[in-house]
Amino acid sequence: MRIASMVHATFAVTMISLGTVGLFRPDFAPVWNPVPATVPARELFLYLGALISLTCGIGLLVQRVAIMAARLLLATLLLWLLLFRLPKFLHAPAFEACWSVFPLAVMLAAAWVLYVWFATDWDRRRLGFAAGEGGMRIARALYGLALIPIGLAHFLYLQNTVSLVPGWLPWHTFWAYFTGLALMVAGAAVLLDVYARLAAALSAIEIGLFLLLVWVPIVAAGAKNAFQWSETIVSTALTAGAWVVADSYRGMTPSSIFGSRRRV
Repeated sequence: MRIASMVHATFAVTMISLGTVGLFRPDFAPVWNPVPATVPARELFLYLGALISLTCGIGLLVQRVAIMAARLLLATLLLWLLLFRLPKFLHAPAFEACWSVFPLAVMLAAAWVLYVWFATDWDRRRLGFAAGEGGMRIARALYGLALIPIGLAHFLYLQNTVSLVPGWLPWHTFWAYFTGLALMVAGAAVLLDVYARLAAALSAIEIGLFLLLVWVPIVAAGAKNAFQWSETIVSTALTAGAWVVADSYRGMTPSSIFGSRRRV
C-alpha cells in the first residue's frame, strides 16, 4: 500500500507511539492520562485507551480498515473528553484545565478530519452531519477553539513560559507573549474562517517549533522526570494533530492518500 500523505502517516505513527508508551508507562501518556481516581477500574481505562491508540494507529495505515480505525479513534477521544475531562473542567486550576482538555481537543479535531477523509457512502448517508462538510467544519472549529486557551496559558503562567524559552534566544518575555498571542490569533482566525488556512499552517509550525526548540533539547539533555517526558509526548501529539487539521485545507481525502484525488 502506498502512503501519499506524510501528515497522515505521521499522525498514525504518533498514535502507535502513544499507545506503546501508554501500555508500558501510563504516566507518560497524557492523551489518555489522567483518568480521575474516582472512576471504577481506572487502570483498565488507561490501558484500554493506550490499546485503542495503538490499534487505531496501525489501522490508519491499512486502507481496508482505515475507516474503522478512524471511527473508533474519533468515538474514543470524544468519550474521553466528555466523560473524563469536561466534568471537572470548571473546577480545576487554569493550567491543569487547559492541559487536560484542550490538547485532547486538538487530537479529537485531527481524528475528526481523518474520519471525514475516510468516510464511506454509509457514513455520509447515516452520519452526514459528522462525515461531510459539516464534520470538517466541526473539526476545524474544535482546533481553533483549543488554540485560544493554550495561547492564553502563556499569559496566565508567564514565568513558567519564560523559563522554557531557549537560552540562546534574546527577549525571553517577548517570545512568551508573542507565541501565546500568535496561538490565540490563529485560533480566532480558524474559528471565524478568516485566513484560516494560513492560520492553521502557521499554528502547526509554531507548535512543531515548541517541540523542536524546547522539549527535544530538554529530553536530549537527560531529563527523566515524568512531567518533562509527558510534556514532550503531548507536544509531539499536538504537532501531529495540528498538521492534520492544517492539511485538511488542502482537501486531502482517503482517495488522495491511497490513490486518486477528491476534494472535500
